[in-house]
Amino acid sequence: MKKSPRPVLTRREREIIEALFELRHRASAEDIRARLTDPPSYSAVRALLARLEQKGQVRHVEDGARYLYSATQSPTAATRAALHRHLRTFFEGSRSRMITALLREGDWTDEELHALQAEISRVRKEGTPR
Repeated sequence: MKKSPRPVLTRREREIIEALFELRHRASAEDIRARLTDPPSYSAVRALLARLEQKGQVRHVEDGARYLYSATQSPTAATRAALHRHLRTFFEGSRSRMITALLREGDWTDEELHALQAEISRVRKEGTPR
């Protein structure tokens, strides 16, 4: 059976979802608002969260007088979706161009480079990513 596609999110809705991941899946509307670029009013953030709940992207639990929100998508699925989105948007679908760009950014420790080399060797040997 085919999965139903996830709803299309606006830029601001994606930003809220990303804030939830940064905040480790348990955040109040004010915590989320503090992470947003040019933050809208508190009531606007609450309205956006309600819309995301209707879309099935967010859920909440009550914590006293406030709601704590979390994303419904797993971190693994969200990571995969974000990587695919960046791959298409910035690297014309080329995984090697994306990885090369990441390698050229910043300073890498020998330990990090060895771990990357080991993962490349594993993928080469097994033929499938984890």
